[in-house]
Amino acid sequence: MSCLIAAPTSGSGKTLLSLLLAALARQRGLSLQPFKVGPDYLDPQLLSQVAGRPCRNLDLLLCSPAWVRRCFAWHGSRCDLALVEGVMGLFDGRGPSSEGSSAAVAALLDLPVVLVVEASRQAGSLAALVRGFRDHGPPAVRLAGVVLNKVSTPRHRALLAEALEAIGVPLLGVLPAAELLDLPSRHLGLVSAAELPDLGARVPRWAALAAEHLDLTQLWPLLAAPPRHDQLAVDPIAWLLGPAPPPRPAPLPLAIASDAAFQFRYPEALELLRALGADPQPWSPLADHPLPQGSRAVVLPGGYPELWAAELAGARRALASLRQAAAHGLPLVAECGGLLVLGRQLADAQGHRHAMAGLLPFSAERGALSLGYRDAIAAADGLLTRAGERCCGHEFHRWQLQRDGAGPVVASRFGLWQLEGWGCSLHEEGWTAPNVHASWLHLHWAGCPEIPRRLVAAAATAVPLPWADAFCSPANPAPSSSVNAGGSW
Repeated sequence: MSCLIAAPTSGSGKTLLSLLLAALARQRGLSLQPFKVGPDYLDPQLLSQVAGRPCRNLDLLLCSPAWVRRCFAWHGSRCDLALVEGVMGLFDGRGPSSEGSSAAVAALLDLPVVLVVEASRQAGSLAALVRGFRDHGPPAVRLAGVVLNKVSTPRHRALLAEALEAIGVPLLGVLPAAELLDLPSRHLGLVSAAELPDLGARVPRWAALAAEHLDLTQLWPLLAAPPRHDQLAVDPIAWLLGPAPPPRPAPLPLAIASDAAFQFRYPEALELLRALGADPQPWSPLADHPLPQGSRAVVLPGGYPELWAAELAGARRALASLRQAAAHGLPLVAECGGLLVLGRQLADAQGHRHAMAGLLPFSAERGALSLGYRDAIAAADGLLTRAGERCCGHEFHRWQLQRDGAGPVVASRFGLWQLEGWGCSLHEEGWTAPNVHASWLHLHWAGCPEIPRRLVAAAATAVPLPWADAFCSPANPAPSSSVNAGGSW
């Protein structure tokens, strides 16, 4: 069956409940496949670490209903248990609509909903809130029950339990207010899993809390994995790509920035690259490593480079190899936070400016929040796009760009996309050139498989840097660094 864990608002405890259940499953020796609705990277990191397997994003807007069905059926049916963590409030989707919302995913997959309510300042009003979410629609939802969060006393619990009983909604658990259940956050959401040094110690304690405070006789059966479905019994990556491409003589090395500053990527990105004949190799700019020897392309994913601006500015060898790769014509792809490293300067959280690679004509500093789904139309032929092509992406950043008057170093054209979204008027965004694709826009490649196809095709014709091995000669070894946390695949 499986279920979707939702809430009235962000911050109610969806991730917390999902982590408690994943911890308990692991303690019991059961495999659990976690899923996350929407364009989130941070909650999936925590769920992946606790469950011991990659969390999969289910996004109806970035991908497609067909992909979401296949991803859920394929990965969920290969485990003992499965759960889907929702995004924001249950009916929150694109703009004010429920398009792409947790409720829409629950309806598509026919999943019952467990509603997590932060009830610290409620009593009888809980009934009105829960009744509203149960009966609101479209899409209609099947409410399996409620888990209450931050309930302080037995009296408070009794009040809330009676309120739910009056409207015929099962109470599935009551979580207390406890320091162990607090998850630290910052400007883009929760901190990454790598920044919780006590995560390993928390897991058994979370499992114990789940066993103590959740009604597992009602809740545990809701985690049953979906049955295997013959019509969906094809690996979604193989389904997406169609007939297998002819094997290459040797996989193409692609450098993927992967450390504490660059950690926002979906697992399907690496899976698609490998299926297309590439060999993604982790690269740590923070550790001042040069590009891996023989690299045919460079990918700079999103992350938190603004929090590591001083360290990145000091990574002279890494930035130099990035500049040389761009000048040599290697394909260069930068997304969201990765874009910030390509500019001339990057301001840190305190406003201090630090020199970056200087490949694009802008400086970046903290500004207004840009958030939401974007409909994108490619403005020109480029490395990964063709003029007029359409796709859907997601924008989420607080740093903004100030263009300077100098001409670009590697991108001959500003205006990769024409972007538009709810509350966001049509405008140009991004840089494009024969070997450059740089944008704020997060894409899920399962929704636009031509992007990785074109990247691998461009890498196949690229000539690797002839001097790459000189960066790591015995006389010039790559330095080690402790700031590479978060760089595992």
